[in-house]
Amino acid sequence: MNQTFTLKEKTKQIFIMIIPILITQLGMFSMVFFNNIMSGKYSSSDLAAVAIGSSIWSPIFTGISGILLAVSPIAAQRFGEKRGKEVASVVRHGLYISVMITMVVILLGVFFLDPLLDKMNLPSDVQETAFDYLVGLSYGILPLFIFNVLRSFIYALGKTRIVMYILLLSLPINFFLNFVLIFGYWGFPELGGAGAGYATSITEWLITGMTVYIVKTQEPFSGFAVFENLKKFSLAECKEILKIGVPMGLSTFFETSMFAVVTILLSKFNVTTIAAYQSALNIVSFLYMIPISISMAQTVLVSYEVGARRYKDAKSYSWLGIYLAILIALITGVLVVLFRYQVAGFYSNETEVINLTAHFLIFALFFQISDAIQVTAQAALRGYKDVNLAFVMTLIAYWLICLPVGYVLANYTGLGATGYWLGLTAGLLAAGIALSWRLIYIQKRKFIDTQKLEAV
Repeated sequence: MNQTFTLKEKTKQIFIMIIPILITQLGMFSMVFFNNIMSGKYSSSDLAAVAIGSSIWSPIFTGISGILLAVSPIAAQRFGEKRGKEVASVVRHGLYISVMITMVVILLGVFFLDPLLDKMNLPSDVQETAFDYLVGLSYGILPLFIFNVLRSFIYALGKTRIVMYILLLSLPINFFLNFVLIFGYWGFPELGGAGAGYATSITEWLITGMTVYIVKTQEPFSGFAVFENLKKFSLAECKEILKIGVPMGLSTFFETSMFAVVTILLSKFNVTTIAAYQSALNIVSFLYMIPISISMAQTVLVSYEVGARRYKDAKSYSWLGIYLAILIALITGVLVVLFRYQVAGFYSNETEVINLTAHFLIFALFFQISDAIQVTAQAALRGYKDVNLAFVMTLIAYWLICLPVGYVLANYTGLGATGYWLGLTAGLLAAGIALSWRLIYIQKRKFIDTQKLEAV
């Protein structure tokens, strides 16, 4: 990662970072895809069990990952300040936190997983497989969290291709493990849907092993000596990561859980509506990987420039990321609307489901643009380490605008399930506007502070 001077150089820099991150995100999405597709080929009850297990694990994973990804903006700022030893210290303490969080998650699972599944009133075979699937996943929690810390470190140095290569190498291994552990081929145990959990865990250990090897042996990572002085623990360093990471994690958790709640609320509608909503949401979630990839690169670049006290460049990267996300959301949104029936046809052969999915996808254009603004504005604020008010803003937008507006429109007007799409769009747009306003305020404050320092 280098200093840039022109808009062309900045655009090139951000694309150099975005493309590998996007491929990495697609790789991670593919693992979930393999779990679901292969479990479904085994049996419908195993597919249901894996889907339920994933719905329980997903908000927890995304929330905790948000905490650990705080290593990225902190390390990038230290890197921009040319304080290499402190970069290593941040990463080490991120590793400590990942171990502590793993212990807490496993302990909570021991006490609360069975009661939670019992309350869901599932068929006994589905409940048993969901439990076994989550137990299988639990063996990979530690390497998964360690990988997220090391990934944040690698991203902080701007070397995003490394993680992409690791994920691409792991995909065929994950596919093979799913195949043999679910169906029991070539002497492997036949575990059904539970095998997908064990396959994921084994893959996580392999991914983390490769990442650790690269960080220890390859430049520029090895120069930071991340794994030396592991006994040197600082509570203050952990607090700094948590101070930024907890609001980031909670914001991600509440966003993920909001979509889960909408899914539950939609259960009152008929099967066609539920299937169409899930299909449209899956398409939108897939396209969301583009702005989320932009946002991850944006956080690193803004953090790096803030650390180097190049606030003008930090401002340029902030708005470049936002404008780029809006432009891509507009293009992909228009394409989805134009080809909505063809896209919907990938998910169902039933005419009713295809027509309703296509109807929902009309609103995807506005949904995507709103989502692109809020995720990139929030990412830029993370680059400035401004996360607390951003968390409050998103919490209000998700839970006091998205859900209430969607619920009222869906249940007290003739819009039906469409009302939830409008509610989600309204809330995300409100978050985008509020976060953009906060970003402008922070950038003006940095500009004023800089002028004062120059005057002195």
